[in-house]
Amino acid sequence: MDTEGKWPNGLTALIERRGINQAELARALNTSRQNVGRWVKQTRKIPLDVAEKIAEHLKVPVSEVLYTDGGGVVSAPLISWVSASRLTEMSIDQVEDAPRVTAPDLSASGEWIALRVQGDSMDRISPPESIIFVNLREKALVPNACYVIADEDGNATYKRYRPDPQRFEPVSVNDAHQPIFVREDQSPSVLGRVRKSILSL
Repeated sequence: MDTEGKWPNGLTALIERRGINQAELARALNTSRQNVGRWVKQTRKIPLDVAEKIAEHLKVPVSEVLYTDGGGVVSAPLISWVSASRLTEMSIDQVEDAPRVTAPDLSASGEWIALRVQGDSMDRISPPESIIFVNLREKALVPNACYVIADEDGNATYKRYRPDPQRFEPVSVNDAHQPIFVREDQSPSVLGRVRKSILSL
């Protein structure tokens, strides 16, 4: 099979499986029938924002639109830093009501949230307004990995873990930010490991 010039996706299978009319889908997306045809024939790549609209319209995960095997893209609720601090108290419904953002190349078995970065304490990795994807199932500390933790005041913060001595440190051009040292009597609570940082330009 010749795959040159092809952009395999899951839309073709969805169209066939559901018997979807391409013209109706084009109207729902406010695009041309030709665009939909190109995506179905896989001669054009489906833009991520369009894939998200298709997924919403068809009520399927965006990964089913973008990938032939239905995997590879994770959709996560975008919650506030204040909400992140209260994650242990929040219900799943409250988190699920948040707007959603997507990212490729994340494990589908993770429990993901997304946070918009505030401040410059991690600006060498994630400039302000970046979106970070946090796996709440990953709490084991790995040297040089980044985590969202609850600090001693119960506020969510984003830092890199370093051993010897154990600490969560900023990665910033601003020297005013200081590390949080892990003490035996008071260790920060790890909310999850940061696996991806995305900045839209």
